[in-house]
Amino acid sequence: MKIVVLMKQVPDTYEERRIDLATGLLDRAASDPVADEINERALEVALSHKDSHKGTEVVVLTMGPEGAKTALKKGLQMGADSGVHIEAGELAGADAVQTAKVLANALRETGFDLIVAGNESTDGRGGVVPAMVSELLGVPLLGSLGQVEISEGSVRGERREDGGTSTVSASLPALVSVTENVAEARFPNFKGIMTAKRKPIADVPASGAGSAASTVAGISERPARAAGVKIVDSGDAGVQLAAFLASGRLI
Repeated sequence: MKIVVLMKQVPDTYEERRIDLATGLLDRAASDPVADEINERALEVALSHKDSHKGTEVVVLTMGPEGAKTALKKGLQMGADSGVHIEAGELAGADAVQTAKVLANALRETGFDLIVAGNESTDGRGGVVPAMVSELLGVPLLGSLGQVEISEGSVRGERREDGGTSTVSASLPALVSVTENVAEARFPNFKGIMTAKRKPIADVPASGAGSAASTVAGISERPARAAGVKIVDSGDAGVQLAAFLASGRLI
């Protein structure tokens, strides 16, 4: 079985993310680049299956400039067998539609039985790329799973919903996206770090992006947080509080 895991390099999720007001794009130089944690969890799903099914091949795939290979190297250190880097420096700021088209074309060339992705990246938070990729490839999507079981010829999992959970399944080939409820990603050990240096990363050109389907109409800096209303009790604090709540239509 061949499992391809989609990975993305994002600004450090523990630092504040900023928009470049001149370009309207995320300022990726404002913080350290890291492999997206949700993609590491997606990789853990694939590697856990590989641990008990030795014939499994796990490939990590990313789209971006040369520096995006850092995320792939982290995936190789964790245990993936190889990486695929889509050279897309000229597509900086690509929207979700362009991104999905490029990923789908690369996946067709790479081949797969199962694709595993995070449900949404921590920099964009769009959450639509996995669904777009599955539509373009013509394979079923099992989205936002908190638990995944992979078997020969099929995949199933559980999704949390309002009031309970639902169990979904599909025949392979398929695409699944996972949430932070799946198992935490393993840490690369010394052997994994050393072995990763000998694992191949294939560079492939971006293709099929087409024109952007969305544009940024305008952008402005987030305004400074205004001071709140301070009520001093001079015997009428209750009246002041009621008036404040009423002005905000809270009562």
